[in-house]
Amino acid sequence: MHLNPPMAAQTLPTYDKEAVRRSAIRKNAWRLLPLLILAFIFNYIDRTSVGFAAITMNKDLGLTATEFGWGAGVLFAGYCFFEIPSNMALYRYGARRWLARIMISWGIAAAATALVQGPTSFYILRFLLGVAEAGFFPGVTYLLACWFPAAYRTRVLALFMLGVPLSSVIGGPMSAYLLQMNGILNLTGWQWMFLIQGLPAALIGIVVLIYLRDTPQQAHWLSDDERRELIAMLEEEPRDKPRKAVWAALTDGRVLLLAAIQFGFVLGSYGIGIWLPLILKGRGFSTVEVGFLSTIPYIGAIFGMLLWARVVDRSGRKIGNLLLACLLGAIGLFASTQTSSFALEMTGISIAVIAISSARAIFWTIPTGFLTGAAAAGGLAFINSIGTMGGFAGPYMVGVLKEATGSFNYGIWAMAGILVLSATLSSTLWLLVKKE
Repeated sequence: MHLNPPMAAQTLPTYDKEAVRRSAIRKNAWRLLPLLILAFIFNYIDRTSVGFAAITMNKDLGLTATEFGWGAGVLFAGYCFFEIPSNMALYRYGARRWLARIMISWGIAAAATALVQGPTSFYILRFLLGVAEAGFFPGVTYLLACWFPAAYRTRVLALFMLGVPLSSVIGGPMSAYLLQMNGILNLTGWQWMFLIQGLPAALIGIVVLIYLRDTPQQAHWLSDDERRELIAMLEEEPRDKPRKAVWAALTDGRVLLLAAIQFGFVLGSYGIGIWLPLILKGRGFSTVEVGFLSTIPYIGAIFGMLLWARVVDRSGRKIGNLLLACLLGAIGLFASTQTSSFALEMTGISIAVIAISSARAIFWTIPTGFLTGAAAAGGLAFINSIGTMGGFAGPYMVGVLKEATGSFNYGIWAMAGILVLSATLSSTLWLLVKKE
C-alpha cells in the first residue's frame, strides 16, 4: 500500500528572516512617522512663524530689530535650561506620556503669545514656549532609536526632519493669509496667527498619548515574528564605546564636541528661518508674496535632505557628509550676499537651507551610535540643549547687526563663518568616533 507523506512534510514553510525584518521596519515607519512628522511641522511653525508676525506685530508693539531678535531667540534659552530635566522625565515616565505633555503645553503657550502687549510680555511668553517645548526633539530622537536599527536611522531621521522644511512650505503661506484676518473679532492678524497655529499642537498631543507606544515589546501592530526580529536587530547593533550612565555621557568628549558642532548649524538654521520673511519684505514684496517666496528654499530642502540621507545610509560616511553639509551651508549663505539678483540671492539661500537641513539628519545618527539607556536620554538632551542655544544666538545676532549696520549682510556673513567653524570641528570627530 502506497502512503502519501504528511502534508506538513510536503509544504514545510520557509522562514525569510530578512523579509520579516523589512516588514517590521515598514510597519513601524507607517505607525510612528506620519504623526511625529505632523507634530514636528507644528513645532517649527510655532517657533518660527514669529518672523511673519513681525511684519505687523513689531509696529503694533513698538519693537526694535534688537528687541524682536531677543524675543525670537529667548525661546531657546528656556528650551536649553529645561532640556535635560525634561528628557530625564521622558526616560522615567515613558516617551508616549511625556511627548504628549510637551505638545499639549507648548500648544497652549504658543496660542497665548496672542496676548502679548509689549517687549516684556513678548520675552516672557517666548521663554515659556521654550520651557514647554524642551525635550521634544531629543525625546523623539531617543524614541526612534528604540524602534529603528542603525542601518535605517539616517533615512528615518531624515523623514522625521521633513517637518522642518514642510513647516516653512505650509507655514509661510498659512501665516501670510492669517495676517489678512486683521480686525476680525477685534483681533489683529498676528493674534489670529498665533491662536490658529498654536492650538493644533495640543490636539496632536492628545492623539500621541492614545496612539504611540514606548517600546517594540508593546507593538501590537507587529506579528510575533516581526517583534522578535526587530528586538534582535536592535540588540545586535554594534556601538562605539557605549555609554549607559548619564554623568559619563555628559562628560564624554564626543558629546561635548557634538554639542558645539550643532550650535553652529542650528544658529544658521534659525538665523535664516526667522529673519527670511523680513529680508524678503525689505525687497518690496507684499505679505502674501513673502509667504510663498519663503517656501522656495524649503521645497528644495525636502528633496535634497532625503537624497543626501539615502547616500549616507548606503555609504555609512556620516562624519564626512556632516562636514561637507556645514561647508556647503556656509558657501550658500556667503554667495547669497554677493549679488544684486534676487534669483541668485534665493539660490544661495536655498543651497544653505538644503545643506543645513541635511546636516541635521546626518548629525543625529552619530550620538545614537554610542549612547544607550539613560545616557541616551540625558546625553541627547545635553547635546540638543547646548546646540539649540544657537537658535537664540542666530536671530539675536542678526538683529543686533542689522540695527547697527542697516544691512542683513553682516549677520549672514557671521552665520557663514560659524558654519565653517562647525565644519572644522566635524573633522575632529574622526579622531573620537571610530565607528561611523
